[in-house]
Amino acid sequence: MAGAADGVGGPGAEQNHLSVPVSGPGAWATAMNNLGIMPVGISGQQLVSDSLCIQRFDPGLGLIAPINPMMAGIGLVPPPPVPPDMPVIKEIIHCKSCTLFPQNPNLPPPSTRERPPGCKTVFVGGLPENATEEIIREVFDQCGEIIAIRKSKKNFCHIRFSEEFMVDKAIYLSGYRMRIGSSTDKKDSGRIHVDFAQARDDLYEWECKQRLLAREERHRRKVHENLLRPPSPPPVVHYSEHEAALLAERLKDDHKFSEATAVLFTWIDRGEVNRRTANHFYSMIQSANSHVRRLMGEKAQHEEEMERAKETFKNALMAILTQFEQITTVFSAATRQKAWDHFSKAQRKNIDIWRKQCEELRNAHSEEIMGIRREEEMEMSDDDLDENPCKRMRTENGVYDQTQASLKEENDSLRWQLDAYRNEVELLRKEQSKSSRPEEDQSHGAEAQIQRLQQSMHSMQQQLLSLQEQLASKEAELEQAREEHRYLEGEVLTLRDKLLASNGEAVEGTNGELHEKGINGCVPSLYHSRERRSEVIMRGGVTSEKEALLLGIISTFLHVHPFGANLEYLWSYIQRLDSKVSAGELERLMVRLPSMFRQELSGVGATLEKRWKFCGFDSLGSA
Repeated sequence: MAGAADGVGGPGAEQNHLSVPVSGPGAWATAMNNLGIMPVGISGQQLVSDSLCIQRFDPGLGLIAPINPMMAGIGLVPPPPVPPDMPVIKEIIHCKSCTLFPQNPNLPPPSTRERPPGCKTVFVGGLPENATEEIIREVFDQCGEIIAIRKSKKNFCHIRFSEEFMVDKAIYLSGYRMRIGSSTDKKDSGRIHVDFAQARDDLYEWECKQRLLAREERHRRKVHENLLRPPSPPPVVHYSEHEAALLAERLKDDHKFSEATAVLFTWIDRGEVNRRTANHFYSMIQSANSHVRRLMGEKAQHEEEMERAKETFKNALMAILTQFEQITTVFSAATRQKAWDHFSKAQRKNIDIWRKQCEELRNAHSEEIMGIRREEEMEMSDDDLDENPCKRMRTENGVYDQTQASLKEENDSLRWQLDAYRNEVELLRKEQSKSSRPEEDQSHGAEAQIQRLQQSMHSMQQQLLSLQEQLASKEAELEQAREEHRYLEGEVLTLRDKLLASNGEAVEGTNGELHEKGINGCVPSLYHSRERRSEVIMRGGVTSEKEALLLGIISTFLHVHPFGANLEYLWSYIQRLDSKVSAGELERLMVRLPSMFRQELSGVGATLEKRWKFCGFDSLGSA
């Protein structure tokens, strides 16, 4: 009964099992080949040639020796998709000591437990009672290298393979009925069940492998981080007189200046400066300071190169704009009536599209050029803020005159263009009124041209209004500048009077001369008094608000430093407040005021330097 149920009771059962209807021998051979079994027919003959079968196939056993057909990535062509309702067809496997018969394909496949990680051991149950370890090794040796077989007395055993993929080949034999020899005894037959087994050795090896992979991953990550890590800076040598002399030479070299300053900063930060080494460090700092002029010169050179590049770019833009204007004139000449009538409708359409595109590009280009001009004007205005008010007034007047002249020229050109467009419109209207029956294309072209001319007239009018607004704004700015000029002149006169009043003797002498010569009716005395006032101002006066601010800052700074300070130190402090002030300007201001600032020499030998001191309170004490 059991043999009949399983389909392996005898040769007749085998014959009935092998006579399963298939669609054709080709499909049967393909399915058998994909399963890794030698395709054979009912008579035992091969259905396909050896070259088409899977290599290293043992026809005596019917299994693939070292290759697992179920594992992906072993170089086999993947089998075609099999419908889920179609059962997997297995063949009879013949061994030397036993024969394996597959189960009925209509029965459900044997179940398996969840595969443990790193599983290399399988459980084999349902063995015949008379099965020996040699028979078991003969059956499962074709699945791969067997490391150990642990057989129990209760018809089951555990088999441990050397690799994990060999377990899948062993699972393939689950469900087969094993028959030892040709005996029909119950002790020589049994349905084997192959399942995954959990072994401590497999788990330990898997954990060791995972730890090895983790170590390799950490090593790769560390190597990658080391490659991406920026290199550490070179070590800084310790201070010594020999190293200080070498560093002083490197500080004088432009190419090694950056490295030398880093070493100097490290030495100062470490606290290497003391009374014995102060002179060495001072000379090195002085050498570092000598590069300031070089850097300022390089900056000025780069600024000149940038200005030249800007000028070249501006000239190129102007040339491009000129060419745009020429192309626009060509289009305007082509759209006139005497040339427009000879073009076809498609040609007119293309010319119209080209003209619009050219005008848009020209307008965008002109706006870009105007933006560049505005930026230049803003830069010039920023530079003019530091100049003398009178000079700034003259430059503003010159700029205003130039702007006014250019605006007038643009205004005149726009008016002429507007008159020309009006004349063309009138001519077109006259020609249209004269022609009794104009053609449809000509009428449409004339209307389109009239609309374009009207649009251009409207744009010209808008430009004219904008130019007029700009002219009015420039006039208002000029009036404001004139008022500021008058106010500044008044302030200058009041400052002169105050300075003359402070100098009592000069004022009394001048008043006496003026009184005497005024009685006599001599006018040149006033001229001489103004000259004397200007001389007094040039000797010790302040001519602008900026100089007054500088005077206050310098006085405060030198008052805080009772032993004085050199010009470069003072200039570096004022540079933080106003970067446009030069050292020469500070020196001229202090030379003009000897009653407030005095220059003295301090130091001996190499440390000799000029220091400025504040002496404004000395005159008050003597008074």
